[in-house]
Amino acid sequence: MDYGRARMGLAIAESLQGIAQPLNTLKRINRNEDMRRLRELVRDNAVKLVLVGLPLRLDGARGEMAEETLRFAQRMRKQIGVAVEMADERLTSWEAERLLEEEFGRKSRQIDGAPKKRDASKFTVDSVAATIILREYLQRHSPEQHSNAAPEER
Repeated sequence: MDYGRARMGLAIAESLQGIAQPLNTLKRINRNEDMRRLRELVRDNAVKLVLVGLPLRLDGARGEMAEETLRFAQRMRKQIGVAVEMADERLTSWEAERLLEEEFGRKSRQIDGAPKKRDASKFTVDSVAATIILREYLQRHSPEQHSNAAPEER
């Protein structure tokens, strides 16, 4: 999840060995309604772990938004009853904007000039940033990563 005050970008993977993909972007309403919708998504998708991006400053320090995100994650843990982990999300929104520009900006039309048929509606900066956060987490926790590590790193 890419948590924000106005929107939350969501991504999903079927398992730790799965591929991260954008799910959608939730426009924030209020705390109770946001939690209700997230609880529903967790239930409908049989989510076992919610990964929340932690917006650290470039120097690694926690700012106001990081503290707010930590409070939100704690609320999720209590109200939804699912495991919640935090992951560094520095520069993911920048990377998401770059990827969207590459995919839908310069290449948003087919060669004949007609718009692409692929639906880009779930590919928002927020959902793509959430996908990047999840992809990096999955790469760090993949079985191949652990089997290739030196014994003291396992």
